[in-house]
Amino acid sequence: MIGMERARGNENVRKMVWGALLSGLATVLMYVDTVMPLFPSFLKMDLSDVPALIGAFAWGPGNGVAIEAVKNLLHCAASSSAGVGEMANFVMGSALVLPAGLIYRANKTKTGALVGMAAGVATMTATAAILNGTVLIPLYSKFVPIDTIISMAGAAIPAIEDVPSLVIYGIVPFNLLKGTVVSISTFWLYKRISPLLGG
Repeated sequence: MIGMERARGNENVRKMVWGALLSGLATVLMYVDTVMPLFPSFLKMDLSDVPALIGAFAWGPGNGVAIEAVKNLLHCAASSSAGVGEMANFVMGSALVLPAGLIYRANKTKTGALVGMAAGVATMTATAAILNGTVLIPLYSKFVPIDTIISMAGAAIPAIEDVPSLVIYGIVPFNLLKGTVVSISTFWLYKRISPLLGG
């Protein structure tokens, strides 16, 4: 009995340590972003959702969301959008890791991981489309005029002329690409480090 309690305690400590490390790594990766060719310059690629997705696979979707929350709270210190960008990142990241973590927890196989990540990418993309069209772009327009946002986007993608076309031709394909890149990176990394995580 004592041995079981000690083992459980050691496992909890390991989760806490790795959770903190993954949150810190996610925060650093959030600063390492890059503009993608063919997309508007305000849509930047980063891999900060990879540690959260790894955490969701190792310990369940709640841990992945917690890593997303810590990452964005820490990043708020350098926010240039009064937290709007961090709120968007948290919502989109959570939309990715929640379904992926739930499906993988129910089926801890390669197929389960692939199906989970595909569901996560689809959920993240749909969430990004709905929220950008109804909430996030109007919020951003308080900092940058909406005409400027559309003009910047249209310079990269001529088909963009208004908010709906920005969502269709900019937001949706960008999130599909980002979710796919994050998923491939996670798939490659997870099995290599899962023995350390206890996943």
